[in-house]
Amino acid sequence: MCTAITPASGGDAAVNVDAVLIDLDGVLYVGDAPVPGAVEALEWLLDEEIPFRCVTNTTRRSRQSVAARLRDLGFAIPEAWCFTPAMAAVRRLGEEGIAACHLIATGDVHRDFEEAGIRLAAGEAPYVAVGDAGDRWTYESMNRAFRLLVGGARLLALERDRYWRDTDGLALSAGPFVAALEYAAGVTAEVVGKPSPAFFRLALADLGVQAERAVMVGDDVATDIGGAKIAGLAAVLVRTGKFRPEALAASPVAPDRVLGSIADLPALLDRRT
Repeated sequence: MCTAITPASGGDAAVNVDAVLIDLDGVLYVGDAPVPGAVEALEWLLDEEIPFRCVTNTTRRSRQSVAARLRDLGFAIPEAWCFTPAMAAVRRLGEEGIAACHLIATGDVHRDFEEAGIRLAAGEAPYVAVGDAGDRWTYESMNRAFRLLVGGARLLALERDRYWRDTDGLALSAGPFVAALEYAAGVTAEVVGKPSPAFFRLALADLGVQAERAVMVGDDVATDIGGAKIAGLAAVLVRTGKFRPEALAASPVAPDRVLGSIADLPALLDRRT
């Protein structure tokens, strides 16, 4: 089943859409509250048999915890429909037969590595994997990672978002710390979460849909919109979460549409309009 998105600029051809990729934090919810109309928007997608998957850059929660939180907020989204940077990292390490890494993150994201058989090393390891560590960022943790990188370990960024919207305002994400480690150690991080095209391909492969037949809905014009466009998807930006007008104005990449929130998605995709 297919619908189409006609760019607001009118300058490009309509994009036929068979499936939807959706960011979580800032799109479906902000803090501990669902975005008004978000639950209903997903119910509409299900009713209309438009398949979707959730692609989140959160690196504080395991896939299981992501799905549990969504349930607590009123979203009926199976765990198997949620794709996280930790999943991408585990797959990336598996491709090289790597069985250990040094992980810097907070929350229970470590579970995804351990359940995949990746040993989390306190010391020497072939990779340093960096996520959002929150208050666990210290001089000691940064210096330990720096020494491992100087010693030959490679840097794997689960994500490199600059910031996200916490309940009390904008908060630093993993990106600034990844940049600091790159600068100090003279290395370049490999990013496995958004905006990496490989991350979008994980979800698209699960859907069985080609990139040119899918649309990404997100609140970050760089990682969500920019990443989606690089990966070949159409992209819809919502004015919730971390959205800032000045970031959109300065972006070299333009979304196909800008919506007030995901609550407006059904009207955009409704085949009867």
